[in-house]
Order: sequence, then C-alpha cells, then structure tokens
Amino acid sequence: MIFSSSIFIFAYLPIVLLIYFIVLRSIKLRNIFLVIVSLLFYAWGEPRFVFVMLLSIMLNYVFGILVDKYRDNKLISKLSLTLMVIFNLTIIFIYKYLMFTISNINKIAGTNFVIPEIALPIGISFFTFQAISYVIDVYRKNGEVQKNPLNVALYISFFPQLIAGPIVRYETVAEQIKYRKETLEDFSKGICRFIIGIGKKVLFANTFAILADKAFNSNLSSLSVAMAWLGAISYTFQIYYDFSGYSDMAIGLGKIFGFHFNENFNYPYISKSVSEFWRRWHISLGTWFRDYVYIPLGGSRVKTKLRLILNLFVVWFLTGVWHGANWTFITWGLYYFILLTIEKLFSFEQKLKKASVFKWLYTFLAVIFGWVLFRSNDIDSAIIYIKSMFGLNNNALADVFILSNFEGSTIFFIAAAIFSTPALVKLQDLIKKHKLEDNFVYNTIYILVLISIYFISLSYIVKGTYNPFIYFNF
Repeated sequence: MIFSSSIFIFAYLPIVLLIYFIVLRSIKLRNIFLVIVSLLFYAWGEPRFVFVMLLSIMLNYVFGILVDKYRDNKLISKLSLTLMVIFNLTIIFIYKYLMFTISNINKIAGTNFVIPEIALPIGISFFTFQAISYVIDVYRKNGEVQKNPLNVALYISFFPQLIAGPIVRYETVAEQIKYRKETLEDFSKGICRFIIGIGKKVLFANTFAILADKAFNSNLSSLSVAMAWLGAISYTFQIYYDFSGYSDMAIGLGKIFGFHFNENFNYPYISKSVSEFWRRWHISLGTWFRDYVYIPLGGSRVKTKLRLILNLFVVWFLTGVWHGANWTFITWGLYYFILLTIEKLFSFEQKLKKASVFKWLYTFLAVIFGWVLFRSNDIDSAIIYIKSMFGLNNNALADVFILSNFEGSTIFFIAAAIFSTPALVKLQDLIKKHKLEDNFVYNTIYILVLISIYFISLSYIVKGTYNPFIYFNF
C-alpha cells in the first residue's frame, strides 16, 4: 500500500484515525493498535513478507534484552551485538543480494550455480537499519531497552516510515513510544505536511517520471542532446520530489500520532559542494552511516590521510550497496567516494568562497551525472546516455520529440526549480517578521492553497495516473 493511493486515502487512513482518536484512549492500547494496523499496511501487497518483519522484530527484541542485561559482561554483550549485526545483514543479503552475488560468481568463475528466484520485501533496508539502530542505541545507553516486545514492534513497523523512511533512530523516538502526547496543533501541522508531501509526489514527481522514462527507455544512442538533458534533469527532479514528498508525508503522519521525526531533506539542490549535498540529501541515511560506521572506524579524526580515504571508501561502498544489487549502484557510491575524497583532501568547501555560482553549478552537474548512473539499467547504458548528453554518439542537437515533451511541461520545470530552493521559507520568515502569520487574509490564502493542492492531487490519483515510488526498491 502506498500513501498516494485511493485505498490509503479513502479507507485505510480515515479508519485508523477514527479508531485511534475516538475509540482508544490509553497510550498502551493505541500502541497495540498501531502495531496491528502497521503490520496490515505492510502485508497489503505481499502478506508472506510480514513474517520476515516479525522475525526481525522478535530476534532484535531478544538482542536488545541481551546487550542490556549483560552490559557489565563485555564478552556476552559484544557477542550479542555481533550476532545481531550478522543476523540483520544476513536477512538483507539473502533477499537483496544473493541472486546478484551468485550471478556474478557464475560470470567471473564460469560456474553454473542455480540462481534462485527471490522476491524483494518492500523497504527491507529501511526497517532492518532501524532494527540495528535499536540494539546499538540500547548498547550505547542512548535509549532505554524495551521490555515489552510490542514497543519494539511499533518502532520497527510503524507504518508512516516503514516502507521508504526516513530511517528513524531509536534514540529519537524511545521516549515518544511510551510517553508521547497527541495535540491538536501537531494534528493540524501533520495534515498540512502530509498535503505538501502528496502534492510533491503526485503533481511533480509523477509528471517528471513520464519525461524521464521516455528518455531512459528510448534508444539511448539516438537521443538528441536536448532530449538527453531533458531526461536527466527530469529524473533529477523526479527523485527529489518522489523521495522528499514521501518523507514529508511520513513526517506529517508521524506528527498526527504524536511522533516527531527528524527532517530527511534540506533543499539539497542549492548545495555548493558534494559534501554539502550529502548533508542535505537523505539526511537519515547519511547520519546513520556516519554514526554507526564512519565514526566507529575513526571518522576524519585519524592520523593519516590514507586511513581517512579508507574510511570514506567503506562508507560510500556500503552506501552504494545499500541502494541495490546492481553494479550501477555500487559505481554510483564509488563515484561519490571519489568526489568527496577530493573535496576533503583539497579543502574544497573552504576555497573559492567568492565563486559560489561556479561551486553550485559544479555540484548540480555532478549530481545530475550521478543520477544518470543511478537511473540506468547498467553501466554501459549510463555511458551511452552521458555520451548522448554531449553529442558523442553522432546524435542530433535537438529534434521534434524534445519540443513536444518540453512545451507542455515548462510550468512544471519552473515551479520545481523554485520549490527546490528555500524561497517559500524565506517568504514565511518575512511574514513572521511582519507578524502576519495570524492575519486572517494570510491564513485564508494558506488554507485555500493547501485545499487546492489536496483536491488536485486527489483528482490525479482517482484518474489512476502514473504513480511509481522509486525508493520502494530499497
């Protein structure tokens, strides 16, 4: 089930809200109810995969108890922690990477091992990373161990962030699981955030998805230069509005139920370095790798540059692997490893302070080429596509195809470019500065805009327009 579907908006969510706020009163009953509806939410498309999640919940609950109980016994606590990591990574490996691994062994070694057909549980990387976070945070005393397995189940399976994040750290919500309070203010802010998210997803991401698919699914070597750039920029906007829109919906839904999740995006396309881009893009994944991999390895506070490079390599290799079982993702991760290593070694962010336009252009182009690699089916296709962007395939500069596709989408590109910057945030700050946020006219306009976004988005959903979710694959 996805948030931008008729079944979720017209049936699932209204029923859940009605029972949660009208029928149930105690936090204990509400937590039990949220666990049940979250498991139903996950089981909607593929019921069998809910057993994978239940196994993850049960064993990570046990690991949490063990690392807390035997905290003074370093041997048992570290052994429990190690077994926990092995168990969780094994689950991901079997479902996400086993077929890929066997296929590559067959190619490299000339063997003929049977490649099993294993379906990928939706969001397995997200909920598995949350499970790892739970046990490690208990071990580090960053959150109280949950003696009640239902509380662990709620943390791992909570439906707003279950399928595509953000990756919620246990220390962020440990107290909220037991002691949160739902308020009318949070409810209204949550609804507004959800509407903004669904608008991003349905009106922007889905529109750009059509253009991106036309380019990437064409004969790549015969794409005109203009069409290749149009497709690359379309995908750049699609993946941002797809993922940030989903994160907005997840954060909004969490706030409705009294949970406060950390932000997952902070206008990444205004970045003036690749390092800054990754501080603004998919923040929950970046901070997860930073706190659970990079810093334990020594981070940047190491004695030699060689060790710094090794630490960066491990993190970005794993980041690429996390995104999927394809050499394009691994190469994409290593691409960013190279860029980030160069920036760190040459102190890029501290230099060229007056050349902000150049730094932004370099970063944005680096990100676009990265997304071409990310979107392509294989590395050869990515190379051909990038060559088409520069006319290196003896392809035309432009054609009729580009005009027919761009002409009807101009307004979407302009709006997407504006909304990918903090222009509206600055406008809101200006409104607050002049104390207009309580103004009747301002509030009326704000509400009417949100209502318009919501009903226009609903009309697209009801019509059954193209509605993919990129990050469901991860």
